[in-house]
Amino acid sequence: MSASWRDAARSFRRRALLAATGPHRPISGHWGYDRGQPIDRWYIEAFLDAHRGDVRGDALEVKSDTYVRRYGSKLGRVHVLDVDAANPAATVTGDLGGEAPLPGGSLDCFVLTQTLQYVWDLGAAVRNAHEMLRSGGALLLTVPAVARVSCELDFGDYWRFTVDSTRRLLGPVFGEQNVSIASRGNLVAANAFLAGLAASELSRRELDDDDERFPVVITARAARA
Repeated sequence: MSASWRDAARSFRRRALLAATGPHRPISGHWGYDRGQPIDRWYIEAFLDAHRGDVRGDALEVKSDTYVRRYGSKLGRVHVLDVDAANPAATVTGDLGGEAPLPGGSLDCFVLTQTLQYVWDLGAAVRNAHEMLRSGGALLLTVPAVARVSCELDFGDYWRFTVDSTRRLLGPVFGEQNVSIASRGNLVAANAFLAGLAASELSRRELDDDDERFPVVITARAARA
């Protein structure tokens, strides 16, 4: 089957699924995990893959060390941060928006994906991230521009982001010249993500055709000078 036929088949199946579930019900209530790779994760993992060189040395990740282990090389000590002390993977317990979870200058890399929407004090979180990095260390950050609200959590779901708000958060702390930000996604991908479709149910062209008016995920690399 040619690529154009595959794309047409995906589009037809997608329309049929959306019609069957109706306009007020998602196809998946789990961000698409039950159907495959969630659409936001497709963008997140493409971003981390492009910055593998930054995932090195002493590194920190939230909730688990999955991405640090997958994309890292020449790793030293790997820390896992969680607000929940019951998480068996956590090596550090704390709130990123509170006191700094680790001493200043203790990290070469901080992989911070889809977390800041749950942190009330964004300014403190960014200052802590900067403080924990060594000179030359990198924060690899992703935040949601579009995502369902997580009502079932024991903590709040506070924020959604734009390129402009992300720049305003990172620039004053890291220095504008040390921050690079991108908008990933488009109208088709955003609608599909909210409906709970998986990345495999969109074509590569539909995923890759970024439209800054309709982002799904904002990605940012911020280096400590």
